[in-house]
Amino acid sequence: MDVVSNSTPLIALAKIQKLNLLKHFFGTVSIPQEVYDEVVTRGGPLYGADEVSQASWIRVVSVENRTAVDALSLNLDRGEAEAIVLAREIGALLIIDDRDGRNAAASLGVPITGTIGVLLLAAEDGMITFGDELDALVAAGFRLSEREYRRILDLAGKR
Repeated sequence: MDVVSNSTPLIALAKIQKLNLLKHFFGTVSIPQEVYDEVVTRGGPLYGADEVSQASWIRVVSVENRTAVDALSLNLDRGEAEAIVLAREIGALLIIDDRDGRNAAASLGVPITGTIGVLLLAAEDGMITFGDELDALVAAGFRLSEREYRRILDLAGKR
C-alpha cells in the first residue's frame, strides 16, 4: 500500500520513538518536499529532523499538480496541501492529523488515517500497549481534548 505522510505524524511518532512503526506497516513512506522542509530543513533541532533525514525508507516525491496545491494552500498550510495532492496523485493512504486537512483530503476522496490510527494498528498487532503510547503522545504535546482522549480509549477498548 502506498502511503504519504504529513509532517505532524512524523514529528509525533518521532517524539515517542515510534517512527519505525511506519516502516513496519507500510515499508516506504512518501513525503512531498514541503513536508521534508518543515520537518528537516526548517525543523532544526525539533523532533523528527534527524530521524526523517536518516530514514532510507522515507522518500521525497515531487508533486505534479501545483495548481491544486496553490488552491488548497488558501485554507491549509503548504505541507498539508502538498501531502494531500501527492496522496491523490499516487493513489495513496494519507497519514494526517489536522482536522481541516483531513476534511479536505476526505472531500477529494483521499483515504486517511492519523498518528492514532498508526498506534491502533501497532496495538492490534501486539507491538505496543495502546493506552501507554497514547499517554506518551499526549505528554509529548500531541493536542487532544479530554473528551476526544476518552472517546479514543473507549473505541480502542471495543476493538
